[in-house]
Amino acid sequence: MTVAVWEAVRRRPGRFPVSGWVPRCWAFLLGGTVLGLVVLVVFAALVAAGTVLAPVGAGLLLLLAAALLGLPVAALERRRLRLVDPEPPPSPHGTPPRADAPAWLGARLRERATWRELAYTLLLGVVLTATGLGFTALLGLSAVLTATPVIVWAVAPETVMLIPGKAVPHPLAALPATAVGLLGLLLAAYTGGLLAGAHVWLAKALLSPRDEEPNGRVIELTRSRARLADAFEAERRRIERDLHDGAQQQLVALSMTLGLAELELRGHDSPAAPLVTRARAEARGALDQLRDLVRGIHPQVLTDHGLPAAVTEVALRHPVPVTVDIDLPHRLPAAVETTAYFTVTEALTNAAKHGGATRVTVTGRLRGDTLLLTVTDDGRGGADPEAGTGLQGLADRLAILGGRLTVTSPAGGPTRLRVEVPCSA
Repeated sequence: MTVAVWEAVRRRPGRFPVSGWVPRCWAFLLGGTVLGLVVLVVFAALVAAGTVLAPVGAGLLLLLAAALLGLPVAALERRRLRLVDPEPPPSPHGTPPRADAPAWLGARLRERATWRELAYTLLLGVVLTATGLGFTALLGLSAVLTATPVIVWAVAPETVMLIPGKAVPHPLAALPATAVGLLGLLLAAYTGGLLAGAHVWLAKALLSPRDEEPNGRVIELTRSRARLADAFEAERRRIERDLHDGAQQQLVALSMTLGLAELELRGHDSPAAPLVTRARAEARGALDQLRDLVRGIHPQVLTDHGLPAAVTEVALRHPVPVTVDIDLPHRLPAAVETTAYFTVTEALTNAAKHGGATRVTVTGRLRGDTLLLTVTDDGRGGADPEAGTGLQGLADRLAILGGRLTVTSPAGGPTRLRVEVPCSA
């Protein structure tokens, strides 16, 4: 589980105290402390009143309200988490079967997420509020010590005592207290980051959807789409193999037979000779078209030698000069190689047919566990994935693998396609 605040502290610990993270963390913790106190008081009041009034029936409604208190608190926390985390957890709740109140109430009481949100509410009211009060005391004391010279100057001739029985005679004598206060603020910066990160971690652990909940079914849907894509890829390879081993070989045999017939008729004044020559030429044309079709379905070089060799072969046959710079330390998963290959070929086709490019560059590197591909051309620009250029379909296929396609194509060019595909899925 990634926590953005902790990552910021880890990556640049020296610059963290002067970054924008610090005021956001302080605001998040101080707001959480106030919210926790309010939640604790409201929950205690609901439980106490519900217990007293339970014999007369009205208390049951109050106890029910206490059980559902986690719902509004969790919704508010998801909004507050945006202060310190760019990706707050989504709501784990599903849609009730009907729009009436009983159906909504029954659905919420049956969901495990409701009880996790109640547990988070209790932790917010007790544990997180206690740590927030301690942090508030540290921050307040540090701020007061830092401002001691100003306070001494403002209340003069009244005296200010930092140590009982020992007054501070003038503002300059309070500078050591300012130094201690600055150290306290520095400590509060790092402490605030760590506490806010712990708060975020706890919120994501308890407020995020689980696999058995509606958003978990979205994960299963994505897996199903991936399985369908794998099945489609297997079927495409079967078609490629059948065409290569069946129709293509028959056309080769037909072309050879027509060639032999052409040799037999050579030197004879037969009206069939030009027809045989023409038939052989047409057979060759059909064979070339079939080879291009087979290569377009799934190139054999991609299976045998991998992505760099396959893209290089496409570049050699491309009408526009293409520079290929793909350096990979090892073979990638078949689904990643196939998707990356067809993304590059589609980009090259668009550059030649629609972009008016005179030069195309393809680069590829493996960064950690992610394949990064960039296709850049010097064409007229203005490419739009929504305009039916085939890029939208490739973006959808990349999304199945957890990848992303970014198109930058201002009017006048250049056009740059950036492909990111995780290889660990």
